[in-house]
Amino acid sequence: MPRSRRSARRRAPALAACAALLGGPLAAGAAPEGPRQAAAGAAPEGPREAGATEPDIRLTVPWLLVQLVPSPELWIGSGEAHFGVRWQVTPLLYSFGMNRKLSPWRAFVVEPLTRHAGSLELFGSPEYIARPGAFGERWIFRGGVRAYFPLLHRGDYLSCSLGGSAIYARERLGAAYEAGIYTLFGALGAQVTTTPTAALRSTTITLSIRYF
Repeated sequence: MPRSRRSARRRAPALAACAALLGGPLAAGAAPEGPRQAAAGAAPEGPREAGATEPDIRLTVPWLLVQLVPSPELWIGSGEAHFGVRWQVTPLLYSFGMNRKLSPWRAFVVEPLTRHAGSLELFGSPEYIARPGAFGERWIFRGGVRAYFPLLHRGDYLSCSLGGSAIYARERLGAAYEAGIYTLFGALGAQVTTTPTAALRSTTITLSIRYF
């Protein structure tokens, strides 16, 4: 019998033993990493789909209170710049990065992974700009559509957004376009919004802070 065949036969039991030892840990490693991943992850395969459960999402008083904390911003108009603050609300969101076994719809309360793994949302965004003039003229109201796309680690580490909105300020209507980038599970980000409408022309840089 050739020497190579004898060597292969001697190695076969050892390889079988290694495969048996590794089989258990590899199978265990294929299990879901907890409800968070199963809730908003990409559509899993096999038994992971069967274990998907809907997250317990509901409005609570603490959540409502932290939504009152605004994000700071810098408003830049024609030859002037002023500090401002912005609030954000999401009446409706559709996530296309969700596990297919779960509902992709959210209203008001949205988990970070559900939003930043890939989604499309309707948003409202009142702003207060500390500029001269009457109190009512310092407010800007925006309502529009924003899409989020994951860039790193399904959006947990890095994601981006593109959006457009209609705005109302100083008794005038206009349109605005925006782009944003986010990190730390979407809790911290930067948004740049530009308004090309002549009467409201401006650029706003917002330090987006989201509390979930």
